[in-house]
Amino acid sequence: MAPALPTVRLHRLDADALQALIDLDLDGARAHAGVPLPEDFLNDTWLWTLRLGQMIGEPPVAPWLVRAVVAQDGPGAGRVVGHAGYHGAPDERGMVEIGYRVIPAYRRHGYAQAAVTELLAWAAANGATTARASISPDNPRSLAIAARFGFTQVGEQIDEIDGLELVFERPL
Repeated sequence: MAPALPTVRLHRLDADALQALIDLDLDGARAHAGVPLPEDFLNDTWLWTLRLGQMIGEPPVAPWLVRAVVAQDGPGAGRVVGHAGYHGAPDERGMVEIGYRVIPAYRRHGYAQAAVTELLAWAAANGATTARASISPDNPRSLAIAARFGFTQVGEQIDEIDGLELVFERPL
């Protein structure tokens, strides 16, 4: 029998928290976020810049974008162990793309699976009908998570940042 997944809470990050992260102001980001963001978040300024642009350019999309993954139990209990969210709101066919990253110190404890569980549940509860995940063929852990959650490969694409990605989808 597989061990139970840890419990996580996905805590929304607002534009002020993202701007502070872009400015490399971790204390300011923590104050705006209201959760203890890890120093590791300063390595993802490209993502915060992208998501902040989306929040400013299309405010109704903001609730879909960025969340801190807060561990409720396990070795990271009480800490932010990663970030997760969506690439945007659902498209015209109800498809939403998920993304997540667990910081290295907390990998291999089930936090990515717990975050994906929460992402899929929130998306379904908020009108999405299909979830998508784009994963590098060189990322066996994320490929295993996609399989575990019943994602089916529907194609591949070239991402300008990540290169070749396999595209997976599943109904919600």
